[in-house]
Amino acid sequence: MDLGAKLKERTKKMTTNILKSYITDVADFPKKGIIFKDITSLLESPKGVKICLDSLLSGLKNKQIDKVVAVEARGFFFGMLLAQSLKVPFVPVRKPRKLPRKVVSQSFDLEYGSDVLEMHQNAIKPGDKILIHDDVLATGGTAEAVCKMVESLGGQIVQCNFIMKLDFLEGVKKLAPHPIYAAISY
Repeated sequence: MDLGAKLKERTKKMTTNILKSYITDVADFPKKGIIFKDITSLLESPKGVKICLDSLLSGLKNKQIDKVVAVEARGFFFGMLLAQSLKVPFVPVRKPRKLPRKVVSQSFDLEYGSDVLEMHQNAIKPGDKILIHDDVLATGGTAEAVCKMVESLGGQIVQCNFIMKLDFLEGVKKLAPHPIYAAISY
């Protein structure tokens, strides 16, 4: 490994450690046996938000993005910041009956239940290059549902982006072959 690559690796490791210090573990939420990774403490820190946004943007170098699609509700925080930074439109993915126009829907399984997500039918045009963003990649059900909706509308997924991914839950398997970037891995 050359000096430049070593420096990049060291910087990424430092950034990861700093970001992890902003994540709070909450035991038994939303149900017993689950350790919830809470980003509220990250959101309370302007410095932490800046470090996280910079990390997420670094994973997008040399990638053409036409729209950022983000998942309700925690995905909206950085999804909007990413869209603004990239100077592209933001597309919200919401729970049922929250969007006022015609929607495309997708059901999915979570690590602790099941749910349905919706997106406006006209939000994605065929050929749009899409960045999907959410706060955490766990089992992959939520992101997989969003990928299916985007692709059903003709969008091309450039990358699935997360603040953190929980490697032990193997959610990346559900998102193959789409590229994945996470600022933090557990």
